[in-house]
Amino acid sequence: MGEQQQPDEDAPIFAIAAAAELSGMHPQTLRQYDRIGLVVPARTQGGSRRYSLRHIHQLREVARMSADGMSLPAIVRILELEDHVRELHVRVQLLEQRVRTEMENRPGARVFAAGSTGAVVTLRHGRRVRRSTDIVVWRPHPPTE
Repeated sequence: MGEQQQPDEDAPIFAIAAAAELSGMHPQTLRQYDRIGLVVPARTQGGSRRYSLRHIHQLREVARMSADGMSLPAIVRILELEDHVRELHVRVQLLEQRVRTEMENRPGARVFAAGSTGAVVTLRHGRRVRRSTDIVVWRPHPPTE
């Protein structure tokens, strides 16, 4: 059985009519939001708008905030801040990965030990070789003459 892939949130796949239907808005509203920079879709080579799942979520959020009485400039600012937070999360993840890589590659960060088969294995600092849980009975051999 294959793994189910998550759709790419940023893939521009929806035409304006589909995006309008999915977001519960009129296509003209989406065009207006594009003009003012509220939700700006990708464009095809022919100039048609293509919306992603992230755009659909943004449009629904815009509709909710607008229904709550927020002004369009306030909504624009909130979406800008949400994008900035998303970018910062990505940056933090990249930096955390770089720190992990640096720590693993730092001299003294790796320890070499003998594995259960006698082979040399590399361990991260603070880790132990997994020991076998087999029960072995030792019996001394009688001395050979």
